[in-house]
Amino acid sequence: MLLSTTDVIQGAVIDSYLGIVTAEVVYGSNIVRDFFAGIRNIVGGRTGSYESLFEEGQKKALEELEQRAQRLGADAVIGIEIDTGTINVDQSGVLLLITATGTAVRIKN
Repeated sequence: MLLSTTDVIQGAVIDSYLGIVTAEVVYGSNIVRDFFAGIRNIVGGRTGSYESLFEEGQKKALEELEQRAQRLGADAVIGIEIDTGTINVDQSGVLLLITATGTAVRIKN
């Protein structure tokens, strides 16, 4: 399965567009991670724990996107965009949301 952020695949002809596919990954708050991120916010610098979390989340979102495209019979997903956001649960925390969206296509052989 080819995953691409571009709308075309060089050297390939798209046989059919199978539809938009999306995948979502949601992570809950973590007291330890939030505590250390809060310290980083005060003293400055990068927050490795959150960077790792987003890296893992993007990987999982792309894996899920691929699986959903395969169920449609796709060879590739083009025009992929990854978005991140938060969902406010209550005063005690938020959920981290990572979404991947693209167009599932079948390529001519």
